[in-house]
Amino acid sequence: MKYIVTIITLTFGLMTFAQNVEFKSSNFKDDKDGYKAAVDAIKAGDEFFTLGNEAVFAVQSPGMNFGLALREYEKAQKFNPDNAELNYKIGVCHANSSDQEKCIPFLKKAYKLDPECDPFLNYYYGFALQLDGDFSAAKKAYDAFANSYKKADDFSKFVSKRKKECQIATNAVASPVRAWVDNVKELNTPQNEYGPSVSTDGAELILTSNRPNGHTPNELGGYDDDIYISSLSNGKWSKPKAIDGPVNSESDDVSNNLSYDGTKLLMHRVVDGQCDIFESELKGADWTAPEKLASSISSSRANERFASYSADGWSIYFNRDNANRSNGYEVMYSSMQSKIQKNYMAAQMISSINSKFNEGPIYVHLDGETMYIASEGDGSLGGYDIFVSENINGTWSEPKNLGYPINTQYDDFFFSATANGKYAYIASNRAGGEGGYDIYKVTFWGTEKEPVTATEDYLLASIVNPIADNSIEESVTVKKKSFTVFKGITIDAISRKPVEAEIEITDNTSGKVIETFTTNSATGKFIITLASGKNYGIAVKAEGYLFHSENFDIPKGSSDNLVNKVIELKNIKIGSKIALRNIFFDTGKSILRSESNAELDRLVKLMKDVPNLKVEISGHTDNTGSAKLNEQLSQDRAEAVVSYLTKKGIAASRMTAKGYGPNAPIASNATADGRQQNRRTEFEITGN
Repeated sequence: MKYIVTIITLTFGLMTFAQNVEFKSSNFKDDKDGYKAAVDAIKAGDEFFTLGNEAVFAVQSPGMNFGLALREYEKAQKFNPDNAELNYKIGVCHANSSDQEKCIPFLKKAYKLDPECDPFLNYYYGFALQLDGDFSAAKKAYDAFANSYKKADDFSKFVSKRKKECQIATNAVASPVRAWVDNVKELNTPQNEYGPSVSTDGAELILTSNRPNGHTPNELGGYDDDIYISSLSNGKWSKPKAIDGPVNSESDDVSNNLSYDGTKLLMHRVVDGQCDIFESELKGADWTAPEKLASSISSSRANERFASYSADGWSIYFNRDNANRSNGYEVMYSSMQSKIQKNYMAAQMISSINSKFNEGPIYVHLDGETMYIASEGDGSLGGYDIFVSENINGTWSEPKNLGYPINTQYDDFFFSATANGKYAYIASNRAGGEGGYDIYKVTFWGTEKEPVTATEDYLLASIVNPIADNSIEESVTVKKKSFTVFKGITIDAISRKPVEAEIEITDNTSGKVIETFTTNSATGKFIITLASGKNYGIAVKAEGYLFHSENFDIPKGSSDNLVNKVIELKNIKIGSKIALRNIFFDTGKSILRSESNAELDRLVKLMKDVPNLKVEISGHTDNTGSAKLNEQLSQDRAEAVVSYLTKKGIAASRMTAKGYGPNAPIASNATADGRQQNRRTEFEITGN
C-alpha cells in the first residue's frame, strides 16, 4: 500500500568503496556465463523498476512492477551479493511492497558498500532507519539527501513529511496510549491479511487475504484477494474460510465493512483495472451475488474503494481517486433518497478530512458521530495511520492520530470495533508479523495485559489519547454514548427449529418504533445495537404463530452490554398462551398507561387477522398485600384490556376477562425478580 517516491537510476556506480563489487567482466573472469546471466537479469529488472518508479512518482499504484523487478534482481543477487546498487534496488523493491521490513538489511548494506551508489540512497537509507525505529538517524539521512541531491527541491515536500513523521513517532513512542495491540496469529499467514470487519458482538470477523485459493496464480505465483470469514469460540478465532458462493471471483475481492446488523457487506472489486464498490446481502445461509453500487458512487470515470455505512444506513462513505487531483484517493460520501430504490445522490468530498496525500479505509462508528480514517497525510508516524474525526454540528472535525502503539512507522489501517468499545481490529505490516499485512487486535484501557473490566460505555476515540503533528495533545473530546448488543434467535417452541420472524423494537417512553427487521430465514438469528438509558419493548411475529412480546431496560451507563435472547414462538392453537410484557399500569391501579398502546394494537391486529380466534385475557399479581384486593385488581386490569380491544372493533363475544390475583404464579414470590414476573397480563387462545 505504501509507495516511496523516487526516480530511476540506470547508470552503475563507477567508484568502489569498502567491499563494493561492481558488475564488471574483469571481476568475474572465472564465470563469464554467470556474469552474463546476472547482467541480463539486472537489465530485465530495470525495465520493471522504471515502470514502478514512474507510477509511484505519479502517486499511482506500481502494480506488480516492483515485484517483477525483484524477481530478476534476486537472480543477480545470488551471483553477486556485494554490489551496492543492486542491494539498493532490491531494498527499494521491498520498500514498495507489503513486506517493507525486508528492505532494511539491503538498504543498510548498500549504504555500507557505497553511500554514493545512487542519488536517492540517502532518502531510502533514511526510510530504512525510520522503519527500524532509529528516528534521529533517519532525519540525518533525509537531511543528507536534501543537501546532496541536485533536484532535492522537487522532493522537498516528501523529505519534509518524512522528517515530520520521525518527530511525531519519537513523541508518540515516548507517550504511548492506553492500548494493547496483539497479532491474531490464528487469522494470519505469510500472505496478506487485511480488511477486518468485526460484528458488533465481536463473534464473527470478515477479512481479506491473498493466500492460495485455487485460482490461477499471477506472474509472481501470487493469488488474487478473496474474502474470508472466521468465528470466535472460547477466545480463539477459527481458521478463516472463504465465503461460499458468488462473493469471491477470479478478480481481487476486498472486504470493506459489515453493516451493524451483520446482514450486508460492502466490498470493492477490481475488474480490468477498474475498482468499484459492491454490496452483498446475507439471505438465509448464503451471501448474494455482489451488486455494484449506483454510478454516483461506483463511477466509470474513477476508482472507488474502502466503503463504510453511516450509522443510520442512509449514506455511504468511501475513497475515490479524483482524475483532477494529483494526491491520490480522497474521502467522499453519498446519501440515499430512498432505501427501497437505493438511489444515491451525487457524491460529495469531505474537505475537512482530506489531506494532500492518500486517504484510506474508513469506519463510521455506530454512534454516528465518530469516523476512523486511515491516511498517509500530515500527522502520520509513517505510512498509513488511523485517525479519528468527530461530527460536530454537522461538520467533521480535523482528524487526530490515535497514537502509538495503535499506529507505528509502518502501514496501520482499517479499523473495526465491537459495540462495547473494548476491542477493535486493524491491519498492519509492522515488524514482527507473520508476513505482509496481518490482522491485529487492539484492546483498550487497563494497566495489565488482561481482558478489560472497565465500564464499557467509553467510545474508542475518548479512551485513546490522540496526538497532534509534533507533540502529544489532550484527548479528543467525544461524546460518550453507551450501546448494548441485542442478539438472539427465533425458534418454534415445540420443534426448536429456526423461524423467520419480523421483530419490531419500540422506545416505550416515546412510543416510537425505532427498528423493524426480519430474522435470518435459515438460522433465525438476529443482531442489533441499542442505545443505553432506555426502556424497550420488542414484538415478534411470524405467520402461523402468536406474536411474542418482551420488555427490558438498558440502564444509562450500563456495563451489561449484551442481551442474548432465545425467543420461542407458539403456534396459533387452543391452549397457546403468551405474556403481554409491554402492557403497563400504575401501581395499584387498573388504568392503562399510554406506553401500552403499541402492544395492545398488535393484539388488535392479530384478532383481526384471525377472525375466528377467541381468547381469555387474564390478569395476575404477586402475593404482596391482600389476596382479595389483588384478585379484584387483576380482574379490573383484564377488563381494561378487553375494553380497549372492544373500542378498537373486536367483538366482546370473542373475549373473556379473568383475574387470578396471586393464584397462578410462574415464578417464586420470594424474590423481587420473581414477583415482577408474576405481575403480568396474559393472552390465552380458547377457540379458533
